[in-house]
Amino acid sequence: MILVAENLSKSYRRVQAADNVSLRIDVGEVFGLLGPNGAGKTTVIKMISTLTHPDSGSVVIKGFDIRAQARQARSAFAVVPQENNLDGELSVVDNLRVYASLHRVATPRAAIDRIIAEFGIADKARVPVEKLSGGQKRRVMIARVMLTQPELILLDEPTLGLDPSFRRDIWNLITRIRRQGTAILLTTHYTDEAESLCDRVAIMSKGRIIHEDTPQNLITTAGSFVLETTDSNGQRDFRLFTSQEEINRSLIDRKDIEPYTVRAAKLEDIVANVEHNH
Repeated sequence: MILVAENLSKSYRRVQAADNVSLRIDVGEVFGLLGPNGAGKTTVIKMISTLTHPDSGSVVIKGFDIRAQARQARSAFAVVPQENNLDGELSVVDNLRVYASLHRVATPRAAIDRIIAEFGIADKARVPVEKLSGGQKRRVMIARVMLTQPELILLDEPTLGLDPSFRRDIWNLITRIRRQGTAILLTTHYTDEAESLCDRVAIMSKGRIIHEDTPQNLITTAGSFVLETTDSNGQRDFRLFTSQEEINRSLIDRKDIEPYTVRAAKLEDIVANVEHNH
């Protein structure tokens, strides 16, 4: 395991931001934390990355405890935060140079040339970051952390606020990084993103992990079918079912249903069901 987090808890005044969160991530695995804003996803990332101390619990990265062996643990991972932290006045290549210098990257010029070519940003290398689009800035942020060749990357809401085309572009980057054997922990509230990219996901609500499994197993367990109905008052309802027979029985019992639709369940339905029930 590249990451083992056990019983992480964190509260801010009276708000329990994380409540006994435990997760394990294998080498080369993409693991997603799903949930609405305020579910505790970013708090978990901050505790794992040592940006905030947990009230209780432990984190071990590549066998190193982040408290007792902080330097060794930090050398194994990199963080791409939700907020843009590039220097807008510097060019793309100068931002990469600063990062390489701060992290003591061996042969920085060769490493920067490799990253620029690999991540398709050569045509933007001399452009000030403030002139880039949101998607281009995100691409540079992800490329930058690869200068240190981390074994684990923590991605906090990597496509938040991006246009669909840029979102897919970032998805391709994540897939490429994963193929190099790098493990990724990403937080997102985009269920299609988690379903497309993640080997396993954990659904969070109010600081706790409610479910954890592969996207497909979560769907199969909760219900492979969704019945969408509209009652006589125009109220829409979405319910999960495990079989078509179960849906048929439900329709017989409900006489107030107007037009209805039956479709295959998606991860989005599972997350919405968790939010509704918790």
